[in-house]
Amino acid sequence: MSTPSVADFGSPDRHRPQLPASSRRLMGAHLLHLAARELNVHLDREFAPLDLTGQQAGLLLRLRPGALSPRQLAPVLGTDHAGMTRLVDRLEGKGLVARQPHPQDRRSIVVGLTDAGREVVPLLPPVFARVSTRLFAGLTDDETELATGLLGRMVGNLHDTVE
Repeated sequence: MSTPSVADFGSPDRHRPQLPASSRRLMGAHLLHLAARELNVHLDREFAPLDLTGQQAGLLLRLRPGALSPRQLAPVLGTDHAGMTRLVDRLEGKGLVARQPHPQDRRSIVVGLTDAGREVVPLLPPVFARVSTRLFAGLTDDETELATGLLGRMVGNLHDTVE
């Protein structure tokens, strides 16, 4: 199956009338969804030899500086409490993380890297770098900066409406 191009989604060109703003926003949201899905597919494929998913690798990287609570990890990993529990369970089963008592709140836990997890962490940034290089291929540095800034604002827009 071929990868769809922007033209497949009604991108305006000189031979086609401009779509109304509401249609362009819907198209943009659809393309963002497709891009996120493709990004996850590529990350999962690249991390498969390490027996990890992209989300699992992201969690391990977040723990590099030190243990964090699931509540701190969930929003940056794009998951909820139940998803976080499953994610930690899987990584704990692989021997890469361990639950520990929270140092300030005996009712809570933190998640930290095991020795095996610390050995895997240095292998992860190059994989993320390879996939992000493919994601931004063909874009100039200015376009990459613009895209990154716009995406950050969009995430902020949605985040602000939830809380």
